[in-house]
Amino acid sequence: MEGLYVSEALEVVSLLKERRLTLAAAESLTGGALAASIVSVPGASAVFAGGVVSYTDEIKAALLGVSVDTLAKHTAVSHETAREMARGVRERCGTDVGVSTTGSAGPDPCCGVEPGRFFVGICYGEDCDSFEFFVPADREGVRRAAVLEALRTVLGYV
Repeated sequence: MEGLYVSEALEVVSLLKERRLTLAAAESLTGGALAASIVSVPGASAVFAGGVVSYTDEIKAALLGVSVDTLAKHTAVSHETAREMARGVRERCGTDVGVSTTGSAGPDPCCGVEPGRFFVGICYGEDCDSFEFFVPADREGVRRAAVLEALRTVLGYV
């Protein structure tokens, strides 16, 4: 999956450099593929601080500060969790922008959510939002779509 969406990743790095902003990523569904796409761009270190792959609820809570109540009430696959992941990674990495991915890639449902549904969270300063997507594809197709939508979300938000 690394190296996919090079043009979008290049645009993200260029835009962040131009605006003198920094970025961190919190990934569940994409398992590090979002960070890999960004760091495939030469010069990404000027804007990308790092990220957290938080595949379990325990890691989401411990490393990103996602509320245990949020996870219990809304599950890991939700708008609320996506926003809290984005805020947590932004705060913990000390960046201007945090982006997150969480969802169900399949083949089985996750948290009662059908495969193909995922959320991208974005936090720019104190302003946080999340977006829901559904892509009827196999596991890798869903994960690739989530990387692309996360990059597009950063481009559309900052």
